[in-house]
Amino acid sequence: MMGAPHGDKRIDGMELKGYKQRNFKKAVALKYDPGKDRAPRMTAKGQGHLAEKIIALARLQGIPIQEDPALVQVLSQLDFYQEIPPEVYLVVAEILAFVYSMHQRRASHFRRKE
Repeated sequence: MMGAPHGDKRIDGMELKGYKQRNFKKAVALKYDPGKDRAPRMTAKGQGHLAEKIIALARLQGIPIQEDPALVQVLSQLDFYQEIPPEVYLVVAEILAFVYSMHQRRASHFRRKE
C-alpha cells in the first residue's frame, strides 16, 4: 500500500499517468456481501497516519492485507461505498479468492486441533 516507482502504471487497460513514489502509505478497505452487492465496495481510505490506522485495524481484526500500490491508487479515487470499477474486477477477484482460501485453510487447521 505504499507508493510505486516513478513512471506510468497500467491495471487492466487503465493507465495511471504520472504515478510517482510518495513517502507515505495509502490504504483502501473493501467490503463485499455477495447477497447484497453486485461488486465489492470501498469502505475506507486514507493516506499517511490514517492509512497506518486502517492497516493496524485490519491486522487487529485478522483481515488479510494485500499490497498493490497501483490498485490502491485506482481504488482511492472512489467515493465511499462506491462499487469498484469493472476494470479492476479481475485483480480484486484474485485477491478475494486468495482471502477465501486463507480462511478455508485456517478453518481446517482449527478443526484438526479439536
